Amino acid sequence: PERKQELEAICQKIATPGKGITATDEGPGTIGGRFENVGVENTEEHRRIYRQMLYETPGINNYLSAAILDPETMYQKDDDGVPFPQALEKRNIIPGVKPHLKVYELPGCPGDTVMQGLDSLAQRCKEY
Repeated sequence: PERKQELEAICQKIATPGKGITATDEGPGTIGGRFENVGVENTEEHRRIYRQMLYETPGINNYLSAAILDPETMYQKDDDGVPFPQALEKRNIIPGVKPHLKVYELPGCPGDTVMQGLDSLAQRCKEY
């Protein structure tokens, strides 16, 4: 019952009218393409700085209720040494992490995909 109430409270907070969820869950490969298009080297530090810029946008908590993070981001910290999940929580934004690690084409089924990493989701949730 206690866990159920906690999950219901989280769901209510995420569904706050007038607010949304941002997906900042691009992995190094995806974000690397975006960086390349604007002449930024794809390094972990540049990805950290980019995410920090997003999360520290003035007034962001007026518009966001939650943020989906890449597993890399779960371990990154802001300039003050605060892990990004806690930095978001301080802004009243619920952090979450994408459940899959990578999408692959399903062998023998052109156009169909499968998500790698769902099999290890329980273990990763314990880790986070």
